[in-house]
Amino acid sequence: MTIAVLSSLIRPAIEPHLPDWVEPRWFASTDELMEIVPEAEIGWFDLYDHAPMAEAVTKAGKLKWLNSIYAGLDFLPLDLLVKRGVTVTNGAGINAITIAEYTVMMMLTYAKGYRDVVRAQDKREWLQDSPGKIELAGSKALLLGYGAIGKLIETRLQAFDVDVTVVRRSGGDGVLGPNEWQAELGKFDWVVLAVPATPETEGMIGASELAAMKDSAVLVNIARGTVVDQPAMIAALKDKSIGAALLDVTDPEPLPADHELWTLGNAHITMHLSGKAQELMFQRSAKRFLENLARYHAGTPMEPIFDPARGY
Repeated sequence: MTIAVLSSLIRPAIEPHLPDWVEPRWFASTDELMEIVPEAEIGWFDLYDHAPMAEAVTKAGKLKWLNSIYAGLDFLPLDLLVKRGVTVTNGAGINAITIAEYTVMMMLTYAKGYRDVVRAQDKREWLQDSPGKIELAGSKALLLGYGAIGKLIETRLQAFDVDVTVVRRSGGDGVLGPNEWQAELGKFDWVVLAVPATPETEGMIGASELAAMKDSAVLVNIARGTVVDQPAMIAALKDKSIGAALLDVTDPEPLPADHELWTLGNAHITMHLSGKAQELMFQRSAKRFLENLARYHAGTPMEPIFDPARGY
């Protein structure tokens, strides 16, 4: 029998479909997880608090396959996973549709001044003019990150007649390489971040990149808060050297109530809700897990594979 330590949250979706070679051990609390995790060969340890997830991975000395609903796993002891040779499957693509939709929503909300429209409704105030007059059509967007989320963002923005330029590690026709995009920043109305959180991407948007952007340009971050130099971004927002920042992610999270970002009118903060704006996340994750379970037993490749050495 193969011991699989699994969250009780996913139990209703997968228990009826588990094969007889799997011995499931369910946890409903962090304490229960820590008690049973040392015996896990297969693990799905997802918790809202990332710190005990990392602790569980450290304690799982028999672990051969780790699954997660999260796409970004930078909070785990990746070096240890590499050392132990653990196969990791993540949630890449599970939330891609809703995050791509959320990205377009954030951009439209800013472009049409919809935040002010909602506030006017709350005050029962009939506006005589639109507080936002930007059209997405004809604007130019730089898209950094071309995984499952980035690809869907591209197609949705193209449907709005946005001219999208993609940054890819491999470069190629019609795209920019990793050493080319900085020099082109001044051409874009939107700079959209959909990159994974790795040492390579940490702080990739800093003071010099912000200074190179148009003073009307909008930074859209649905990646991780750490990919932006946050103090530099705050300075740029206060100085109005960029138009706005649409932030589904911040550093830290949750953002403290007294943080300066909350006070800036040109900072739109959506509390890392983009991946949660759906009802199918658990169903999709359960289906993928069961498919990978069959592949694991058969010794065939699982997907999507997260490479702890690369961080994505």
